[in-house]
Amino acid sequence: MPDAPRSDSELSEFLLRACHDLRGPLRALRIHGELLAQRRAKEADDDPDQSLAFVMSGAASAVAVVDGIADYALALAIDASRFQSVPLDVMVRLALAKLSARLRENGAEVAYENLPSVKGDADRLVQLFEYLVDHALRHCGSNPARIRISGEVQNRVWFFTVRDTCAGVAGEYWESAFTPFARLYANQRPGPGLATCRAIVERHGGTMWAEPDPGTGCILRFTLPASD
Repeated sequence: MPDAPRSDSELSEFLLRACHDLRGPLRALRIHGELLAQRRAKEADDDPDQSLAFVMSGAASAVAVVDGIADYALALAIDASRFQSVPLDVMVRLALAKLSARLRENGAEVAYENLPSVKGDADRLVQLFEYLVDHALRHCGSNPARIRISGEVQNRVWFFTVRDTCAGVAGEYWESAFTPFARLYANQRPGPGLATCRAIVERHGGTMWAEPDPGTGCILRFTLPASD
């Protein structure tokens, strides 16, 4: 029996291999389910039966889980020796561009200010802000989100705050929210979102946590070392 992974890099490699092996069959299942649904729609006036719809929905959910595992694995594999100076305001803009369709659909507004350049992995830092904004959108439902990202420096450490107008995470779930694939609410699809965020922050030499906020339930905070 092979040994269990002994480090973050080994765990990351294991997870990425597993994701690679799962992606092909899952995507084939989803594609062929869609093809069958299209054929059924042409052959009959009624909709595809429920079992076919269940197959397609299940395949889509499984693909999303696999993609989430891959993102978490990449966060674990961050190599600090390759860090470069990264402007965080640009990273936020790139993250918002990726989420532009969902932001428009929700009517969301995102403001950001006083964001510095730090030493880091640009791809993963874009992903950090993408997941943070996505987290706010998930908790807003149909209500327009108002998200504010800000930073301040103290003793060569940058403290960042992510605050939104959504319900947030209830106090008893604050730490659980950082557990990969934790299901905080019955109707919530589990994912690695905040766990991936914390992994990215920690591998950049920072910490991440949640704090109470009277207006929204909680705010997210994290630190990153100040760049030379």
